[in-house]
Amino acid sequence: MAELIESYASSPSTERGRGILISGDAKSNSILYTNGRSVIIRYLDKPLKVDVYGEHGYPVTIARYSPNGEWIASADTSGTVRIWGVHNGFVLHNEFRVLSGRIDDLQWSPDQLRIVVSGDGKGKSFVRAFVWDSGSTVGEFDGHSKRVLSCAFKPTRPFRIVSCGEDFVVNFYEGPPFKFMLSHRQHSNFVNCVRFSPDGSKCITVSSDKKGLVYNGKTGEIIGELSHENAHTGSIYAVSWSPDSKRVLTASADKSAKVWEISEDGTGTVVKTLTCPGSGGVEDMLVGCLWLNDHIIVVSLSGAINLFSASDLDKAPVLLSGHMKNVTALTLLENEQKTILTSSYDGQLIKWIQGIGYACRLQRGSNSQIKCLAAAKDEIMTSGFDNKVHRMALQGDECGAVEAVDVGSQPLGLCLAMNSPGLALVSTEAAAILLNGLKVVSTTKLNFAATVCAITPDGSEAIIGGNDGKLHVYSVSGDSLTEEAVLEKHRGAVNVIRYSPDLSMFASADLNREAVVWDRSSREVKLNNMLYHTARINCLAWSPNSTFVATGSLDTCVIIYEIGQPVSNRITIKLAHLGGVYGLAFTDDCTVVSSGEDAFVRVWRLPSQ
Repeated sequence: MAELIESYASSPSTERGRGILISGDAKSNSILYTNGRSVIIRYLDKPLKVDVYGEHGYPVTIARYSPNGEWIASADTSGTVRIWGVHNGFVLHNEFRVLSGRIDDLQWSPDQLRIVVSGDGKGKSFVRAFVWDSGSTVGEFDGHSKRVLSCAFKPTRPFRIVSCGEDFVVNFYEGPPFKFMLSHRQHSNFVNCVRFSPDGSKCITVSSDKKGLVYNGKTGEIIGELSHENAHTGSIYAVSWSPDSKRVLTASADKSAKVWEISEDGTGTVVKTLTCPGSGGVEDMLVGCLWLNDHIIVVSLSGAINLFSASDLDKAPVLLSGHMKNVTALTLLENEQKTILTSSYDGQLIKWIQGIGYACRLQRGSNSQIKCLAAAKDEIMTSGFDNKVHRMALQGDECGAVEAVDVGSQPLGLCLAMNSPGLALVSTEAAAILLNGLKVVSTTKLNFAATVCAITPDGSEAIIGGNDGKLHVYSVSGDSLTEEAVLEKHRGAVNVIRYSPDLSMFASADLNREAVVWDRSSREVKLNNMLYHTARINCLAWSPNSTFVATGSLDTCVIIYEIGQPVSNRITIKLAHLGGVYGLAFTDDCTVVSSGEDAFVRVWRLPSQ
């Protein structure tokens, strides 16, 4: 069995104009957030240790720890709540369909017997409280006419539930069983978040009207508001109380977070304005925040998580970041096997360092989608869904100017000749194109529908895969390609081709879930019957010593085969990535890096032979 040694987590899913609600557990010092169908548990003391729960059938919107930290309740866009254990493999306790639409917020009662949810629903059902064991409803929640964005449960007796939403209304309910108590309409825009202080004495709401109102936790009366001096200049999306109930943290679209001192009479004054490092663009708007122990956690629209120290607010934040969307390509920097480059569906290019994790986000000047990614020692080449191939210099953590060359059709394959600086091979559906720098050296018309390509490091031989499952081997001399052989074995379109590092073999894989290892000199099959995936193969990688070949598939598995051994000796990593594996590379002879649909990058250690 391969062992998972590092996880580079995805960022929280964010949406412009909407706040996100993250939560945490003070005992384990961990935070919960969601991305796609996954709930991500991140340990702030151990950034490379990440747990993932992926059992929801729909995108997850919110997850919260129970008061004792033993259970997690998570909710999704279908209105379903799942309650599962934190330990022993996330065993499912119960599942309830609570609302008819998306759930936006969820809170446990302090005695852990009840859960309240709010969100979107048909008719009047925007808020519902239920018993966590049976799912039976506890009370009626009238008084809202539109989607309810947030709800809160008073942590001390007498219990109260408060809700707020898109109808600008803040409602208090008393119980259990809960019934309407009073309503406020002092906000003039969406009320995005409501939270009770840990001691239950106060409650605060924040809104897109840039205001924050403070209420008496028991009576529900307004007792004060956040000061207009040094106030936010944009929508306030999220609010969180300090553990001692004396301060609050707010996050706003004005790209700042503020720490406020809340006096006994309910007025809030700014203690400190926190700004997160960034480019200053829209993606730096702050959409979520949490105060957990000594950590002040702020989330930006780009998904970046900034960790400030509550005891030293002047200290620079620690940055946790990652991909938000499907990681479609992965490669290693030549001569720096521990440096990993990944690109995602939304065009983000991120550099990781094994053992450390996130290094930096590489700015390309545009966020156009990336389909193919190749990297040499000091340059990166990418292609997307247009006719261009982009080349940029890599200078440490910065990208140089992006230069593009038009190859006449969408590139389907892209590879660099590592030992011939500047030389690259691009395959389009009808042609093979040799590039030297940004100059098209030659265009060879093909009499078959091409898919992917590979070229040797010295640029002397190339292989182009076809839609018909055939491999066409070419010799490269100067600027011309001459077909030497056609190899037939695949029964589906060839999807990936890779030369082994010692250049004695090459491997290919197809959409019909089969991989083949070929001997390069005799062009005979060296290892076949590699038919253990149940869906198409997306990626393939060789170990540096050319002993192992790994394949990654849409079936969520990574399979590692050893050359010279029967395929029955394979190592299978099941459920490597929820939704499928899209990138693979070996950082050394027994360490594999994978990336996938779940926006994660994972590092696996193979058992020693």
